[in-house]
Amino acid sequence: MHTGLYVAMEQVSQPFTPSTMPVISPLAPSTVSQSATHLLPALFIAAWLCGFVMVLYVWCVRWSRISRAIREAVPLREGREVEALRRIGCITGIRQRIELLSSRASLEPGIFGIAHPVLVWPEGISERLDDAHLEAILAHELWHVRRRDNLVATIHMVVEAIFWFHPLVWWLGARLVEERERACDEEVLESGSDRQVYAESILKVCEFCVESPLDCVSGVTGADVKNRIVRIMTESVARRLDFRRKLLVGAFALVAVAAPVVFGLVSGTASRAGSQPQTKGANATVYEVASIKPNKSDNGLFKMMFEQNGFSATSVTMMMLIRTAYGVNDNQIFGAPNWLNSERYDIEARMDSAVADGLRKLSEDQRNVERRRMLQALLADRFKLTLHRETKQLGGYVLVIARNGPKLKEAKPGDTYPNGFQGADGGSGAGMFKLGRFHGGRGELIGQGLPMAKLVRLLSENILNRGVLDNTGLTGSYDFTLQWTIADESQGPMFKGAGEDQQGTGSTTRLTPLGLHSSRRFRSSLG
Repeated sequence: MHTGLYVAMEQVSQPFTPSTMPVISPLAPSTVSQSATHLLPALFIAAWLCGFVMVLYVWCVRWSRISRAIREAVPLREGREVEALRRIGCITGIRQRIELLSSRASLEPGIFGIAHPVLVWPEGISERLDDAHLEAILAHELWHVRRRDNLVATIHMVVEAIFWFHPLVWWLGARLVEERERACDEEVLESGSDRQVYAESILKVCEFCVESPLDCVSGVTGADVKNRIVRIMTESVARRLDFRRKLLVGAFALVAVAAPVVFGLVSGTASRAGSQPQTKGANATVYEVASIKPNKSDNGLFKMMFEQNGFSATSVTMMMLIRTAYGVNDNQIFGAPNWLNSERYDIEARMDSAVADGLRKLSEDQRNVERRRMLQALLADRFKLTLHRETKQLGGYVLVIARNGPKLKEAKPGDTYPNGFQGADGGSGAGMFKLGRFHGGRGELIGQGLPMAKLVRLLSENILNRGVLDNTGLTGSYDFTLQWTIADESQGPMFKGAGEDQQGTGSTTRLTPLGLHSSRRFRSSLG
């Protein structure tokens, strides 16, 4: 049986005296099994954090290697490399001074840094290059500075660290490196470098050095060298990274970053909407005015009813209100503070006449759902009631046909019950019931044309205070009178001359899984 359970995260005591019944014997205390569903968000966050830290760790190790090479490098103040760098800097339009550092590390020539970039030049590579080769390599590196490729690569590395679980982000990173190398190749060739000389210079660097381990250090051997050489030699590199292609790459990056965020927002909204069943007009239906006052009387009498134009209650506790608003039983409420059973209130709530007219047009079940939703909204607004849903195993009852068959009197179709009783809202006829409790633990339930679903709900919410499952298979509406006596509160409701003997229905007990709601906060703030 799946039904709602509500829990306050403070201490609770049961508000009502449990009723008893020989035919419906209570269950032994059940073993509570906690659901681990609420741990999933924490597990997902922990998994993401592990991946995030791992990506940062790998990059920090690679960064330390490059930083060590920079610290050990020696600035070059003169030589043909310095002269070529200054000359090409003027051609490319770079105004800031780029410092040239000679490094004994085996790293390829590359630009290190964003705000104050430096060019790391492997020691001894100049002897392997003639002037044309050297100028082509330096031009390639200076175009990386001009295009601010290190800044773009750093931003994308941050995106990769955050969205490390998204394969499209890593694919985009590889494409960005490929496109930046293609763009610099295009600029070098358009500035007048010979294709064969430029291709040879890239190959000579590959023979002498290893590729930079980080995307944010722009080198000359990045991307797929074989494909780059083919493009350079076959003149297909002439296609520039124009606005259309830049827009396409940017769109892919935007989709990669935004898609998980949008999916999470949409899924979260749909989940929240699906977790709260609503009826037509539920968003707009609330009580127009409501008065809530503490009740200090100690006569033990209370009254609570839904009326045609509102809700009225006298000397009721918050536990009574929660049970009525959410349709739960005592054993489904855990962790509530003690004042929920001790402090009593008088409540008068009235709805707008148009709302009352709309409720009268609904079916009885729809009307009951809407009335409960309105009471839930009132409790949330005036008592600051918030709830949390969990799942536990609780004891419940199963209503079955007795061995000698059903003896319930089936209601006559069209019976108006002229000698019957009226409900609190003035209604009469089929579907009405009367519940009474008397001194000495006696109780009586009279039903007029009630379906089994209504009887089960009355047993569960008003008599047994536990979940009840209907296994009778009866589909009609019935007239009945049930009487019981509470001889021992620990034994549950005892049906005296009723139950199996009177109505032909009996019950066995069974552990049934029930959905559990727990309340995160209860506060008695009236206003």
